[in-house]
Amino acid sequence: MTSDIFFFIAVGFCAQIVDGALGMAFGVLSTTSLLAFGVPAANASAMTHVTEMFTTAASGISHAYHRNVDWRLVARLAPAGMIGGAIGAYLLANIDGKVIAPFVSAYLIAIGLLILYKAFRPPSRREVRDWAVAPVGLCGGMLDAIGGGGWGPVVTSTLIGRGHDLKRVIGSTNFTEFAVTLTISLTFILTLGWSELNSAIGLIIGGVIAAPFGAILVKRLPVRPLMVAVSMVIITTSALRIF
Repeated sequence: MTSDIFFFIAVGFCAQIVDGALGMAFGVLSTTSLLAFGVPAANASAMTHVTEMFTTAASGISHAYHRNVDWRLVARLAPAGMIGGAIGAYLLANIDGKVIAPFVSAYLIAIGLLILYKAFRPPSRREVRDWAVAPVGLCGGMLDAIGGGGWGPVVTSTLIGRGHDLKRVIGSTNFTEFAVTLTISLTFILTLGWSELNSAIGLIIGGVIAAPFGAILVKRLPVRPLMVAVSMVIITTSALRIF
């Protein structure tokens, strides 16, 4: 049990360090690591989201304090993301883990490729199309619950690609992520029970310890090599689980 707790603390710490430097990837890194060590898909996603309730709360409050949040965008994004997250969590918790695992791994590979693409070719600026906000939030929440991560890469990159202000998108999606994560976590707790998620305590400890360091690293580390490294870890470990 002690060795397991230290492992979960290490996973939470490393994932939060990367997330602090990139503004994304805590979910996919945590879930990929847990899946690689034999944690069932539903439990891995549930543990990740319970942990993110704490990390996203701190991040969202910080962005609101620095006035990076577009409240009109949050009002459209949050309800859709919460609905999508609840649907995705319910489906994942009620499907045999062995059946869903290859699909989760394939989704994580897609997220890894998306991060790799963003490292070299940032999305171009286009005209803002607000009609897409709710569908993007719905899909982002559902995929985030099923894959254990992906809200940041999917929602943030899509909204920036549609022409929304970069700083406001990052702030708004981070602020909204707490509501989405809370909904997903509650759905998992109701369907799986808290006894299945005790190991999330280790992830929480590691993530909270790493949070201050992420803010420092974001100013010092080159982003592109880090994004490439993250994408390679996600793609490689997920591909190994499939084959």
